[in-house]
Amino acid sequence: MANYEIKDITLAPEGRRRIEWVKKHMPILSEYEKRLSDEKPLKGKKIAVSVHLEAKTAYLALVLKNLGAECAVTGCNPLSTQDPIAAALAEEGLNVYGIHGATPEQYHRHLNMALDIEPDIIIDDGGDFVNILHTTKTHLLDKLIGGCEETTTGIMRLKAMEREGVLKMPMIAVNYAKCKHLFDNRYGTGQSVWDGIMRTTNLVVAGKTVVVAGYGWCGRGVAAKAAGLGANVIVTEIDPVKAIEAYMDGFRVMTMDEAAGLGDVFVTLTGCNDVIVGRHYEKMKNGVLLANAGHFDVEINKPDLLALSVDTFESRDNIMTYVMADGRELNLLAEGRLVNLAAGDGHPAEIMDMSFAIQLQSVLYLNKVGKTLPNKLIQVPDEIDDQVARIKLDSMGVAVDVLTDAQKEYVNAWNAE
Repeated sequence: MANYEIKDITLAPEGRRRIEWVKKHMPILSEYEKRLSDEKPLKGKKIAVSVHLEAKTAYLALVLKNLGAECAVTGCNPLSTQDPIAAALAEEGLNVYGIHGATPEQYHRHLNMALDIEPDIIIDDGGDFVNILHTTKTHLLDKLIGGCEETTTGIMRLKAMEREGVLKMPMIAVNYAKCKHLFDNRYGTGQSVWDGIMRTTNLVVAGKTVVVAGYGWCGRGVAAKAAGLGANVIVTEIDPVKAIEAYMDGFRVMTMDEAAGLGDVFVTLTGCNDVIVGRHYEKMKNGVLLANAGHFDVEINKPDLLALSVDTFESRDNIMTYVMADGRELNLLAEGRLVNLAAGDGHPAEIMDMSFAIQLQSVLYLNKVGKTLPNKLIQVPDEIDDQVARIKLDSMGVAVDVLTDAQKEYVNAWNAE
């Protein structure tokens, strides 16, 4: 029998409505569900999912269920959980643990409750599951086949564990798949961040100076969309190669110390902490907007911001205004959490269709190979990337050329002329 801890089961009809909408725009997952639902390849397997608990994630969880798995679903951020979605999944018979705005204690309890099903496979977003499995629930590691990690931040943590020799399970680096980071991180983050900022503030972007901290794939997307909306874009970076790339893409590049006094909007996407700190707040203009799109709420230093303020008040939903001693007001969006999810609906459905198709195929791959993989980060097999891309192209009515046998021979020959 399904178990759940949610806000209100009567919200399920609204959740179902949202899920049905995204399902119409996620043809890759729908195709896999159609191909595999009779076969039930995941029958008898238990899968724990910790991803932003909203409509696209819900559809992934329902596909996993329809392919035979028993699922336990929880969020990976207290502010991105949508209560109607949690209710809809609970009504569908999934184990669901998540409440929007959960306290830290509730949030961690929900993570642990999801793992209490003793999963064979985990889907993680940011590394909370992996952390628990390597600290307080190590007894579950023997049963685990492995897991999948969705995010850049989570993979940074897994890399550190792998370097130190403490990773006790194989983890597929879903974020490294081409059909994930080239589209989800760039186009998904680029659009959803500005969707979250604009719907929260109701302010124009054109003409403003936007400071983008970090020029990875997410930063590239946010900077490009800002420029497309008419903003003047400054990029801050620690990587000299990425800094050159940003410069050659037409953006100004400088340190955060230099950019602090110039920006109207700041967006952090680094995966690191203390990107914006006290000395930066002291230089900022009156009325700046501070938004984070990194996984954890540590990139914009909130204790420093509070320490420098003489007053705080909520200007609008999801906007906390901090008043400095000299009267300047600095506006923090979504408590410094992921602005695209805490103050929006996250990435577009068509984008997450690709990412979650990679997740689904990675789960199926783990189930197929069983406990044969080493305890390290595993690349998504190229054939999975290729298959997802081809189904995506088919769904868009787009065809690509195919090499002839003679062409294949030519490109694979070392002495071809």
